[in-house]
Amino acid sequence: MHSRYLDIAGKIRSRIEAGEWEPGAKLPRLDDFAAEYGANRDTIGRAISALEAEGYVWAVQGRGIIVRHGTIRPRRPRGDLVKRNTSTDSPGYSFPSASARENWPHHVPPVAGPAPLTDPRIAGLLGVPVGSEVMRRFRVTGPESEPPFQIATSWIHPRGVEAVPEVTGQAPGPGDWLYRLEQAGHWPISWVEIHRARNPTKEEAALLEIPTNLPVLEIVRRGVSGADDKPIEVTVYVVASDRVETVHVLHRDDSAKDPWPNVDHKPEDHAQEAGE
Repeated sequence: MHSRYLDIAGKIRSRIEAGEWEPGAKLPRLDDFAAEYGANRDTIGRAISALEAEGYVWAVQGRGIIVRHGTIRPRRPRGDLVKRNTSTDSPGYSFPSASARENWPHHVPPVAGPAPLTDPRIAGLLGVPVGSEVMRRFRVTGPESEPPFQIATSWIHPRGVEAVPEVTGQAPGPGDWLYRLEQAGHWPISWVEIHRARNPTKEEAALLEIPTNLPVLEIVRRGVSGADDKPIEVTVYVVASDRVETVHVLHRDDSAKDPWPNVDHKPEDHAQEAGE
């Protein structure tokens, strides 16, 4: 016997595919669907769970059941190239995954101000005692007309803020505050990133508009001053795992280099050796 919840799931699926609810829109409450289809709340819940498994919707903390941007949302490759941003007249940088001509909008008002740095890992990378008051820049950004792509939290070393108080402000161009640090004598800042996968917190899931069971990619970027070779900033990016893929060029260690340096490795040579 065909289950009732599958019939209801099919009807809601057809309405989503017909465009009744746009990607990112919130579906009616379970009670509203129950009244509309003459079913109990548990049956509607099973129908929504089926649609979630198919990739049509998902439950977002604090928002309800949200229509997904297709079964695969817009994705971005993330390489290792830092570019000068040219989207505005304000000098700055674009880091992967943005292009040099993008100025991603903010999904929540950006925040900049002193805050206690209580994470021992980040404090160690920045070179300050745990619990220190450190300048914190917080933003949630993403490409135009797309759901939030990343949460970025930057911690700026006190000596950087002392040299450039303007780093607390919001500039028109991305990465402008890094340019200001370099202009004040920290040129060139060099960066190393540390990547790891983990589950999001409830707050992160709500900001990125994802369910709490979707893993995120955490990227910790450590910037070192060219003036004294000491950390000047640490930025933590949190990106939904279905929005990004990392791309890296692999390099050979000396131990993996050509053991036959005097041999011409042409394809036709191998074919002849194989008797072709």
